[in-house]
Amino acid sequence: MDQLLNNFSLDLFVKQTILFLLLIFLMVKFAWKPIMNALNEREEGIQGALDAAENAKKEMANLQADNQKLLTEARAEREAMLKDARDIKNKMIEDAKGEAQAEADKMVAQAQAAIEAERKSAIADLKSQVASLSVEIAEKVVKSELSDKQKQLSLVEDMLGKATLN
Repeated sequence: MDQLLNNFSLDLFVKQTILFLLLIFLMVKFAWKPIMNALNEREEGIQGALDAAENAKKEMANLQADNQKLLTEARAEREAMLKDARDIKNKMIEDAKGEAQAEADKMVAQAQAAIEAERKSAIADLKSQVASLSVEIAEKVVKSELSDKQKQLSLVEDMLGKATLN
């Protein structure tokens, strides 16, 4: 410390102090405002970027909410479409069943009508055959009964005996 005090020059100290004060004055006069303006602009730019980032974050959150809403709506619409498709499918199946049942009923009715017609035809044919058989049998019986004179007379008498007069 002694060495420092031995080399100390008051004249040099005063000159350096004046130069330092002059430098500070010049800095304040010419450089202080531009430096402060640059710092303020930089601060405003940083603040603007932070605000833009915050707005982007909010907008992103809104977009995600909108996307979620659209996704929910799309799912609901898909479910509604699937439900409609199932309803249409079930209706088509029911209609087809109804048409098939109606067609089956119609075919059964036609078959029953055909069976009834065949039955009536068979009955008529059977009656015709029974009638012709009866006639043939009666013819044969009558021929055998009337072949003899004695039998003819007894038949006439028997019939006259059975006949009643009103």
